[in-house]
Amino acid sequence: MACLLITGVNRGIGAALHAQADALGHEVIGTTRDGRDGTVPLTLDMPDTIAEQLSDIAFVDILINNAGVISPDRQSPLDMDFAGFAHTLTINSIAPLAVAQSVLPQLRKSATPKILTISSQMAWMGYRKADRIAYRASKAATNKIMQGLATALEPEGIPVALVDPGWVRTDMGGADAEEDPDDVASGILDIARDLTLEDTGKFFRFTGEEREF
Repeated sequence: MACLLITGVNRGIGAALHAQADALGHEVIGTTRDGRDGTVPLTLDMPDTIAEQLSDIAFVDILINNAGVISPDRQSPLDMDFAGFAHTLTINSIAPLAVAQSVLPQLRKSATPKILTISSQMAWMGYRKADRIAYRASKAATNKIMQGLATALEPEGIPVALVDPGWVRTDMGGADAEEDPDDVASGILDIARDLTLEDTGKFFRFTGEEREF
């Protein structure tokens, strides 16, 4: 069994990941903004503070960067809330790297360290879309950042990968979405279990197939 650190476990995919990993017998450290239900309180809007917020964590085998936002309300290329755009980039793109850096000392103690970050199909550069452009851009940036982290950590034997969860029935995805969060969580945990250095830097569908960036 492994020790998993999962960010954003208060709802949606994160809650499903936490429940399923716990049911499988893993040790699970979950984070929420307010530290509810025994989770670690973690706010992501000031990345320079993340290391201190996670300083009490002694050991991690697998990091799953799940927390994210889809705001702001105005995010068209023709009508952009720029402060909201910057906030989305901070939460979705910069904070996952800060979390990974913060727990690298703990990951380096593990015999099987791994890093997964939840991305989005909306990050795909093949989509010529104008809606929710702040969110799309933030996830595309996340992909590039994690690809770089994979390259930097490859000599240490720490694989890093990205997961496209699809359109999921959560508060973020809405009631009409195609995928069930429990199915998505199960797929993500399967990827985490099977991830090797051969897969580092890749982008996977939650069902396990590699997909285009």
